Amino acid sequence: MNGEDSFINNIWPIGGGKGGSGKTFLTGSLGLLLARQGLRTLLIDADLGAANLHTVIGVAHPGRSLSDFVNKKVETLEDAVTKTPVPNLYFISGAGDNLDMANLVHTQKMRLLRAISKLPYEHILLDLGAGTSFNTIDFFLISNTGIFITTPEPTSIENVYRLIRSVYLRKIRQVLREEAFRELLQEAVMRSNGSSAKNPEDLLRILKDCDPVQGGLLEESLRDFRFKLVLNQLRKQDNHQIGTLICRICEKHLGLRVHFLGNILHDDRVHDAVCRKVSFLEKYPYTQTATDLREFCHRFLTDREENPPVGPSIEKTKAEILMTANC
Repeated sequence: MNGEDSFINNIWPIGGGKGGSGKTFLTGSLGLLLARQGLRTLLIDADLGAANLHTVIGVAHPGRSLSDFVNKKVETLEDAVTKTPVPNLYFISGAGDNLDMANLVHTQKMRLLRAISKLPYEHILLDLGAGTSFNTIDFFLISNTGIFITTPEPTSIENVYRLIRSVYLRKIRQVLREEAFRELLQEAVMRSNGSSAKNPEDLLRILKDCDPVQGGLLEESLRDFRFKLVLNQLRKQDNHQIGTLICRICEKHLGLRVHFLGNILHDDRVHDAVCRKVSFLEKYPYTQTATDLREFCHRFLTDREENPPVGPSIEKTKAEILMTANC
């Protein structure tokens, strides 16, 4: 891996539209599996205001945290990194952060996003908060890669669909800037006889009609995304094709391609491992869920090799980070 450009392509925001989908469990498990393969991996608990990733990876009392960097108690974000008991696995905690961390002001968030983009690790996994807040979406947009997590329940599926749509709409807003985005929405409303147009594909088509150059730039920017989907807590009676169907729905109704990385079987022993503050993979390595997690990691790495993210230059990335969350 050469240069800072390569590291930017290895930032993986991980989030779900609904709490309880298992994003923290999957973030910790994927981090452990990557570290076991000798890959220098950093986990960042970016679930601002509700951080608990440390309980999944066996770090009982994290030292420094994100708030130490945000509040300038440490000079660099690297100073907030904590070693874990697992070789090659590092951690930045959000535990013990001030309650106002959930509502970062613009300058604080931009400083944090820029600092994350400079960290020299082979893989950086961001455990994000649930829902579609600007904080969550802006962390997704730090990279052209990311993993969405859902469970088979209708509410979780509906929420992850909204999250995926919100991330793409935020990207459109970021690329076009506020005034051009408002004009695009107004044009879309006019063409749809007054109904609200929230389909990224429709907005892109309208923009290409009105401004082919700008539309082409936006299309290229959206095409760079390499987002993935994981279906967690699948039970034996559930339809094992749900994840694939969700990806097809996203392509059909949003015009967005999301690659499915597989199912993770539900196991009541996950609850036991979390309560004991030990790694599920280490305590129950021979379960079907542990096998699913290892296959998920394999697909994650294989997909990266076969479909590498089309990352921007470091200058472009920093510029886009500065544009993010201006509105």
